Amino acid sequence: MSSVFPLSGESTASREFAIDVVRQLRAAGAVAYWAGGCVRDLLMGQRAKDYDVATSAPPEHVRTLFGKKRTLSVGASFGVIVVLPTVPGAEPVEVATFRTEGPYHDGRRPSQVTFATPEEDARRRDFTINGMFYDPLEQRVLDFVGGQADIEVRRLRAIGDPLERMTEDKLRMLRAVRFAATLEFELDPQTRDAVRQMAGEIQVVSAERIAQELRRVLAHPQRARGFELMSETGLLPVLFPELTNETQPAAAVLAVLPKCARFELAAAAMWHTLPATPHEPRTRQEAAGTVWDIARRLKLSVHEMQSIAWLVSHQNQWHTAILQTDAQLKRILAHPLATDLRHLVRALAASRGASQLSSDFIDAYLAEHSHEQIHPPELVSGRDLIESGLRPGPRFKEILDTLRDAQLNGELRDRETALERLRKMIAPA
Repeated sequence: MSSVFPLSGESTASREFAIDVVRQLRAAGAVAYWAGGCVRDLLMGQRAKDYDVATSAPPEHVRTLFGKKRTLSVGASFGVIVVLPTVPGAEPVEVATFRTEGPYHDGRRPSQVTFATPEEDARRRDFTINGMFYDPLEQRVLDFVGGQADIEVRRLRAIGDPLERMTEDKLRMLRAVRFAATLEFELDPQTRDAVRQMAGEIQVVSAERIAQELRRVLAHPQRARGFELMSETGLLPVLFPELTNETQPAAAVLAVLPKCARFELAAAAMWHTLPATPHEPRTRQEAAGTVWDIARRLKLSVHEMQSIAWLVSHQNQWHTAILQTDAQLKRILAHPLATDLRHLVRALAASRGASQLSSDFIDAYLAEHSHEQIHPPELVSGRDLIESGLRPGPRFKEILDTLRDAQLNGELRDRETALERLRKMIAPA
């Protein structure tokens, strides 16, 4: 249950501050340890992303000890106080009082919290690898749940009854996938069965919490394993029913995901077979079953939605690049996501053993044309149209697009010629 484990690795401002928080709590007569993910990272020889402290001190005592100006009461009802650092470069430390929790009636929050012992606190946590404590002063691990043994065999296992743990907080199903994938651990069979049995209940979790977990999975190098585990546990068809009618999409996605190093690119790979348009559909009926529909359901940011939809919607235009006009091709290549689109289309073609002719053509085109040639400064602006007596509206944009296409196609090479073309376009019939 308790074992010596000396601190190793680089000393950082955040680590030293987290040690000092424990030291001050101990000096005040409280029990205090590091808890959760930082202990897991320490035991795995990794640098901790942040430090959490668990203590016997009630929240009000923590605030009194560190002072109200240095603490934030972000979760006092659950026994959580944030202590702000006093040294440059250190991150805040969450200090939580040891607790047990009552039933989770809504599948995400306990109905009540009761302060408890360290062992009771450990047993209410999600997975064994996250349920250990570390004493940074005496340099020893306190393990009431078998987390060290699971780290040794690289296994992700729920604490106690997996069904109870998942019932308490349904998001733990997706967290199980994330931890198993990103840590490259095997998912314990009983834990896997619990997720599979309860997969349909993930829908009670808020879209924001689901999206945050998905971002963490898809932004990680082991994103393909995360996708595979979502499929194996039955979470994938619940989260994305739009994918269930696809003909063998998983093989292509699994082959492509390792090459998709950003969330938006990985999401585009995952949804690449779905309909999409560059612009958001005007009605709910138009959006049904599209990339936009999924993105709005997950409440992704506008930037994320637009980026994913642009990538999915421009695949075919990339495939027909050799048939595009200079203007059409240059507009794609000038887009900020052009490089991502290139990676996506190449990877998808490679996964299917398809021709790379279009991508090779575009690579040659890029080698022959400078950025200035692909995305030159506009010869005519909206101000020129206004000075010519036009008011902003549909025709306004149509004229600008026509002139820009003519410029990109090499028909207009200087401003004087472009303005002359403008005058002819708006002249009375």
